[in-house]
Amino acid sequence: MSLFYKEFSNDEEVVNAVNSIKTRGVNEDTIYVVTHDDDRTKRVANNADANTVGASDVGFGTAAKNVFRKKGDELRAQFEKLGFTQAEADTLEDKLDQGKIIVVVKDAPAGFTI
Repeated sequence: MSLFYKEFSNDEEVVNAVNSIKTRGVNEDTIYVVTHDDDRTKRVANNADANTVGASDVGFGTAAKNVFRKKGDELRAQFEKLGFTQAEADTLEDKLDQGKIIVVVKDAPAGFTI
């Protein structure tokens, strides 16, 4: 099992991708949606019936620190807690700055793509 992500430009693409992922036997609890805006993240995740990165995913210590962090730092910390390297987290956060939506699948089957 491995960590997988893909970037999207709009909400509809995310909903379609998440539905496709679910039909391939991926555990729904391992599918996450991340955007640069909390409200957008919640809306897209609700529409796609996917998860957001919460305190249970990052741990209490990181969640408490995120309260005082700038948004970019908070997002990079979330990506790192999901399993990305610091360099990968920086790259993904840059994509979010550009308005992209990132769908992450933890424990994706080997060779998984969408």
